[in-house]
Amino acid sequence: MENHTNGPIKGGDSGVVLGVDGGTTSTVCVCLPYGSTGQVKCLSRAVAGCSNRNSVGENAAMDTLENVMKEALSMAGRDCSEVRAVCLAVSGVNHPSDQKRLLDWLRGKFPSHVKFYVENDAVAALASGTMGKLHGCVLIAGTGAIAYGITEDGREARAAGAGPVLGDWGSGYGIAAQALTAVIKAHDGRGPLTSLTANILKELQLSSPDEVIGWTYADASWARIAALVPVVVSSAIEGDEVANKILHESVRDLADCVIAVVRRLQLCGEDGKGRFPLVMVGGVLESNKKWDIGKEVTKCISKVYPGVNPIQPEVEPAVGAALLAWHMCTKENKKVRNGT
Repeated sequence: MENHTNGPIKGGDSGVVLGVDGGTTSTVCVCLPYGSTGQVKCLSRAVAGCSNRNSVGENAAMDTLENVMKEALSMAGRDCSEVRAVCLAVSGVNHPSDQKRLLDWLRGKFPSHVKFYVENDAVAALASGTMGKLHGCVLIAGTGAIAYGITEDGREARAAGAGPVLGDWGSGYGIAAQALTAVIKAHDGRGPLTSLTANILKELQLSSPDEVIGWTYADASWARIAALVPVVVSSAIEGDEVANKILHESVRDLADCVIAVVRRLQLCGEDGKGRFPLVMVGGVLESNKKWDIGKEVTKCISKVYPGVNPIQPEVEPAVGAALLAWHMCTKENKKVRNGT
């Protein structure tokens, strides 16, 4: 975990913390009291669009982040002077240079006493299942997909999360893109006939598979493609072999991401039999209980690591980000008071 401070915190345990969960589909910012204990009390919640710079560009992404934080503070009746810590957990933050860019930007938006934490959105998702304490593994499968893990001594590993071009297979985009490809292949004779053709045409209000090509490239938004996942799932439930194959492959891909992270970090111990928490987040994992992708992924992982303990978070990732900021900030303040 990297964390950065820009001067000492002033005052006592008053003020607020901001937690931001920035994804390809939407960005959520919550405002929590800094000194709160026990049950989470959310003062405000603001929602905006995409903040993944790889999807919409850096300027648009930063505009979204700034606006959603301003709105959350305004809704809570607070201002920047009352902010103690900010955790930005944003998809597309994959390298220290990404963190530095956002940290430098944050320093120009808040007073000098505010502490900043910039992470990939997977970190907030993990924190949402562990109430701000980082240990275990998280699997996110929404528009994109990523598995992230961290040990108690701070070692980290991740798998996937590189975006659709580099193959976030198992993600909403990956599932839907394969379905659209299956429609085109069935149409031109390269693939088997599938009910995905009629179901997707109906969903998109198109009259011919030829029109699918134009629709696909008319808008570069990844989330727009991923929105077709429910059509794929319903087609699979109806018995379509092509749709079922796509979903089974997505299960394998998602399970492989988690297995790779667990193996690298030895989260189950050297013998592979220990227990570890697996926080599961994202619309793909919650899409339909009749074809339960999340449940199938867990089954697949348990064949290799029977100690997997799936967790459905009680709070959303933005709250996880805020709790993470609070925990890290509190830990640093204790070190300062203890002279360590």
